[in-house]
Amino acid sequence: MAVSTRVEQPVTRLGLPITDLTMLLVVLIWGINFTVVKIVLQEIPPLPFAALRFSGAALLLWLILRLREGPQSLPRGLLWKLTWVGIAGNTIYQVAFTYGLKLTTAANASLIIATTPALVAGFGALLGIERVRRIGVIGIFLAISGVALILVAQGLQFRSESIVGDLLLIGCAIAWTIYTLGVRTLGGSLSPLAITTWTMVAGLPGLVLAALPDMLRTNWATVSLNVWAGLAYSMVLGIVVAYVLWNNSVRVAGSNRTAIYGCAIPLVATLVAWPVLGETPTYLQGFGAILIVVGVLLSRR
Repeated sequence: MAVSTRVEQPVTRLGLPITDLTMLLVVLIWGINFTVVKIVLQEIPPLPFAALRFSGAALLLWLILRLREGPQSLPRGLLWKLTWVGIAGNTIYQVAFTYGLKLTTAANASLIIATTPALVAGFGALLGIERVRRIGVIGIFLAISGVALILVAQGLQFRSESIVGDLLLIGCAIAWTIYTLGVRTLGGSLSPLAITTWTMVAGLPGLVLAALPDMLRTNWATVSLNVWAGLAYSMVLGIVVAYVLWNNSVRVAGSNRTAIYGCAIPLVATLVAWPVLGETPTYLQGFGAILIVVGVLLSRR
């Protein structure tokens, strides 16, 4: 039996639910974060970067949780679920993404990860967590088609030497699907802030252990101030703020409607990378952006 996702949501003066506006903010944050991370990784290796920002984010989230909700004890029976959700969404996702991106192209990586909304919808329906209506299926199809068109415009390639990286990134997309659906099944016993904090803490040890060798080899004295600022952005906004808003949207609007917003992130990333990184978009990418917007709007009906 499907879990109902019809929840009364506060609306703004424009008539839009607040969750829509908060997810648009997440899209903006993560779209900008693409360029920020590209700059930061010029001086900090991928795994140490991920471990540092997740460690700082976990500490910050824990402090915020203590200040807002006080000392907490986990509801009975949730510890194991929070642990595997955190490992899937943080440890496995970050390690698979980092090494997968090293072995394949950025276009391949973006396209594979962009299939997450379809995976969320499909697995959610199979597990009885979400219901997918015809208009939602059409919206998801159009949004993913738009992402594919943008990536084709950048020169999508599937080469035999990149197959290992592609497989790792498929695992990455599945890990985020598990995380999103796992958050949906946690129920109302924990706040979005508590869920974000506990899943972050659960996924952190494995990530730090994976990054430890590279952290010891990195010359931290040579890292510039701009890169430290980029790390701070990626940690505070890219993780703390965005994860809390994401989990709140999953709880209120459902995992399908939340995941579809991920299709709009490449659009923002392209517009930001254009002036900053010199990655000039094409007319084909513009048409892909239109498909994304139409797909997101249809998925919200």
